[in-house]
Parts: sequence; structure tokens; C-alpha cells
Amino acid sequence: MTGSGLIACFLAQRPALIRLLTARLGNADEAEDVVQEMWFKLDRAASGPIADPGAYLFRMAANLATDRRLSAARRERREDAWMETLPRGEDYADAEQQLLASDELRRVEAILDEMPDRMRRALILFRVEEQSQRSIAEAFGITVSGVEKLLRRGYRKLVDRMSEQSAEREPPRRLGDEGSLPDD
Repeated sequence: MTGSGLIACFLAQRPALIRLLTARLGNADEAEDVVQEMWFKLDRAASGPIADPGAYLFRMAANLATDRRLSAARRERREDAWMETLPRGEDYADAEQQLLASDELRRVEAILDEMPDRMRRALILFRVEEQSQRSIAEAFGITVSGVEKLLRRGYRKLVDRMSEQSAEREPPRRLGDEGSLPDD
């Protein structure tokens, strides 16, 4: 079967692929993401004739599900290792610094939530999951230059929104020596 025949087979098998992936991944949204990834891979793949396109598609789906589960396990191990390196609450000398840091993290998360999905995903994949721009480009079905543009726009949006929010906020006031606010 040729590439266009494979696409037709994919479209016919899509519901079964989603059921398989939902069972393997335990999440219908992730199954949809993998099916979309399959579509991108099939759309740009220059493959020759395939004897059994159904088996090919189901093997591809199973492999992508396995890759996703392994990636999630690596991410979880990495996050656990990172959490172990962080100082515990009792290790902080200044509770104010901890509050400011958690407030800033919430601000960054809120800004990320405002971003378009691809921009947010590209930033997280690159900065948090430490994936290369090339692997992000392959996953998104775009060029490395396109990933660079997404990251650049994402960084600019993050910096601009953080600056806007900082300008809108009143600077924190410190307590005086006697435990009260200093006189203005």
C-alpha cells in the first residue's frame, strides 16, 4: 500500500487506534495526542509500499505509547531527583524569600497558561524537559527555525508579562525593628 493508501487506512482505523492508545496510556487526551502525532509522522513520511498497513499502524501506535510512557517515567524520576535536591522548608533562613519565590512561580505558571498551546509546550519541552530544538521540531512537524521562533516569542511574552505585573504590583514592605510597619 502506498502513502495515500496508508492515510486512508489510518482514517478508517482511527477509532480503533484511539481505543488501543486509551487502554495503553489510561488517558483519552493522551491517546488523541498520540494519534495526532501519528498523523504528522504519516503525513511527512516518504515510505514505500506497506504489505499490512493495519498492522503497521497498530505497531506504530504501540511504539509511540511506549515512548510516551517511558518519557513520563523519566520525567517523574527527574522531578523526584530535583525535589530531593531542593532545601526543605526548615532549611530556609528567610520565609519571606520562600513566599516570594512561590508567588513568582505562580505568576510564571499563569503566564504559561495564557500562551498558545504549541508555544507553551515548546517552552516546557525545551526548558523543563531539556529536549533539543530538533526533537521538538520533529514532534511538532515544523522546522527547527519554527521552534526557535516559538521559543523566542514565548520568552518575549514571559518577560513582557512579568515586567507588566511587576510594574502593577506594590513593592513588598518590610517590618521595622519593633515589629510594625515603618512610618511613611
